[in-house]
Amino acid sequence: MSHAPSVRLLAARTVAAVLSGRSLKAALAPAEQGIKDPRDRALLHTIVLATIRGSLRWRAALAPLLSRPLPARARPVEAALIAALAQIEDLDMPAHAVVDETVAAIRCLGFAGHAGLGNAILRRWLREREQRLALLDKDPEAASGLPAWWLAQLRADWPDHWRQIVEAGNQPAPMWLRVNSRQISRDNYRQQLLAAGIQATIEPDLPQALRLATPVPVAQLPGFAQGLASVQDGAAQYAAALLAPESGQRVLDACAAPGGKSAHILELCPDLAELLALDLTPARLQTLQSTLDRLQLPASTMVADATEPTTWWDGRHFDRILVDAPCSATGILRRQPDVRLHRRGSDIPALVAQQERLLDALWPLLASGGRLVYAVCSVLPAESSAVLARILAGHDDARLLPVTIAGAQALPAGVQILPGTRDMDGFAYGVLEKR
Repeated sequence: MSHAPSVRLLAARTVAAVLSGRSLKAALAPAEQGIKDPRDRALLHTIVLATIRGSLRWRAALAPLLSRPLPARARPVEAALIAALAQIEDLDMPAHAVVDETVAAIRCLGFAGHAGLGNAILRRWLREREQRLALLDKDPEAASGLPAWWLAQLRADWPDHWRQIVEAGNQPAPMWLRVNSRQISRDNYRQQLLAAGIQATIEPDLPQALRLATPVPVAQLPGFAQGLASVQDGAAQYAAALLAPESGQRVLDACAAPGGKSAHILELCPDLAELLALDLTPARLQTLQSTLDRLQLPASTMVADATEPTTWWDGRHFDRILVDAPCSATGILRRQPDVRLHRRGSDIPALVAQQERLLDALWPLLASGGRLVYAVCSVLPAESSAVLARILAGHDDARLLPVTIAGAQALPAGVQILPGTRDMDGFAYGVLEKR
């Protein structure tokens, strides 16, 4: 294909940026915007996600093929080569075409002196691939695609389920929708999808959810711009249901951006007295406001630090509080594959401390008889059950309510949806009531 070198050139640049510490979202968005043809855009997206998903494995494969490590300035060459391995092995693309186009991309990147090396390495891989793949499968980090600390933590926390968690995290993410029940019924929207050639299945205990057979760009979704539906994983759709908002109540969404859960709350209960959505940064709050505008939903929004209520709270108690806390994101690896590169084991204690600060700061804002839902997109009980246990121990007026989600694992406090359960992301929930 004539376009391939330019797509592979962009893929190598994008992967190099992520390997250097940039987030996948921040690196991929501008690269995609630079491509007019939607097929080329889809190809770039597919190559970059597969490469980042397999990055630890393919970096481990590349290292012994090099007589000495590539210099730091040649990071784009490394990125092009691991992207080539991902295309050959994970995406099953024609090997010799991938090699030729990767060598062309290395030249276009300004590393003509490395083009011969790249060609030799990839052709050697093709000659020796079977024994080299077998060696990779013996290395736990390369086999799982996870850093050693992460794998060890999963094995300790989930001795019977860690393999399922690893496997699910290495799959491409499915596309879930949440139908805006204020505008259209799920069945009617499903009919519109079918008319547009988009297959979708229902999930019985998630009344607004549809899971697409194949992901599509949102521009192809009927009525998306008019607010008929939103993209939201099934696991995340439990938050609003567990909060169970009622007419006339004041609701706080304490860490609200990008706004999916705030919007879901307003869709479920249009006649709240108020929904206040907080986030720390203006840019993230702007994203949230765009979400609410598209769905034609009213809310109060504020740039504020939820751990410092004295700077923003007006003294009126909330009947419901949602705390979708910052966390390790270990449950959404299939959506954010770059987390495996950027997350460190040493990050967890600081995240736990922040989660506890949030709950301690917000608990006094909850009305008597009110309900607080705590959610994290993590699979580490240190960030879910252990945090809830410490909050319960420190607040005599806190009571843990039972939570039942089909297929979820019971925790000492709350429940854990493991990644891949009913094709959902990994999410932990706990519900507290103020006595």
